[in-house]
Amino acid sequence: MCKRLFSIICLVLAMSCTFAATVQDHENIIVRAGNYSGGADKSASIAASIEGHFLTIVFLENLGHVEVEITTAAGVHVDADQTDTPSGRQYYISATGDYVVTFTLPNGDEYYGEFTVTD
Repeated sequence: MCKRLFSIICLVLAMSCTFAATVQDHENIIVRAGNYSGGADKSASIAASIEGHFLTIVFLENLGHVEVEITTAAGVHVDADQTDTPSGRQYYISATGDYVVTFTLPNGDEYYGEFTVTD
């Protein structure tokens, strides 16, 4: 009985560690104010994260039509496949490397976040 209980506990701990490692693949991107007019800071209204090659953007409030541009760290424009979601967008970035995502609001305010795509 004791050996069986010990085996079950070890199995549960091993599964927990595997699950924790899987969850850590998702990384939030810090969105910062770039060039904005000094009005209300909307950076907290944009949530961005990277998981593998998928960049997910969620707008936490209605910001109007937000233009999203993805560039490499060197400033080269990236053509990424885009899918609209009910609350934002998802992009597939095929190449690994360092990137910058820029959000331009209808009033011209800009916000940005930096992230890395790894395999």
